Amino acid sequence: MSNINVVLIEDHDLSRIGLCAALKQYEGIEIIDNAANGKDGLQKIKTHQPDVALIDIGLPDIDGIEVTQKLKEYQSENPDFQTKILMLTMHDSEDSVMAAFAAGADSYSLKDVSMDNLVQAIRNTHEGNAWIDPAIARIVLKQAQATKPSTAPVKTSSSPTNDSSDTQTITAVDEEYQQIIETYPLTDRELEVLELIVAGCSNAEISEKLYITVGTVKTHVCHILNKLCADDRTQAAVRALRAGLVK
Repeated sequence: MSNINVVLIEDHDLSRIGLCAALKQYEGIEIIDNAANGKDGLQKIKTHQPDVALIDIGLPDIDGIEVTQKLKEYQSENPDFQTKILMLTMHDSEDSVMAAFAAGADSYSLKDVSMDNLVQAIRNTHEGNAWIDPAIARIVLKQAQATKPSTAPVKTSSSPTNDSSDTQTITAVDEEYQQIIETYPLTDRELEVLELIVAGCSNAEISEKLYITVGTVKTHVCHILNKLCADDRTQAAVRALRAGLVK
C-alpha cells in the first residue's frame, strides 16, 4: 500500500515541526512539504497535489478558511486535483467552526486531538470518509438547531403502537442529501439516535439516554448508515449536519 502524502500548513514553528516529526513516526504517512502561511501553503498544495492537506485555520496572511475556499475553486477548474482537506482548529468557537464547515473542507479536527486520532482522521479523509471531531459536531448541531430554515418542512406519519413507523421527510440543504432523505426517510427514533451520534455518544450512551437496549441501538445505527449511504458513524454525522437533519 502506498503512503498517504500530506502537506501541512501551520504558522507556529514549534507546532509545525512537532507535527511533522510526530506524523513521520506513523507507517503509511509521509509529510512531503510544509508551509508557515496560507499563500505559500496554497501554492505548495497546488504544486504537490498531496492526498491530504492539513490546514490550520489561524494563519497570518490568508487564513485556512480562505485557503480551503481557493482550493475548492481550483478543484472545480481542475477535476484531476483530488487533494482532501483536513482542517485544524485551535479553539472550538462557534464562528470559526461554522466558517470552516461552510468553506467545504472534507474533515475537521481540534488541535488538541491525540496523534493516534489525528492519524486516523488523515486516513479516513484520504479514503473519502469524512472525519469530524465530536466537539465540533456538537457545535454545528447546536447552530443547525438554532437556525433551522422555515423552508424545511417536517412531514410526519405517526402510529401510536409502533415507534419505528413514525417517519419524517426533511428537506436537505444539499441536493445530494435531499435526494437520499426523500428516498429513504428516517423514523423519529432514527433521528433521535442520529442526533446523539452527531453529539459524539457511544452506543452504550445512546442506549442509556433513550432507554433502549444496545442491540436496538446497533440496529438503528445500521439502518441510519444504510439510508444515508454512509460507511461509518462519522460519515453519517457529517451528512446529517450538511443535510440539516435535526429535530
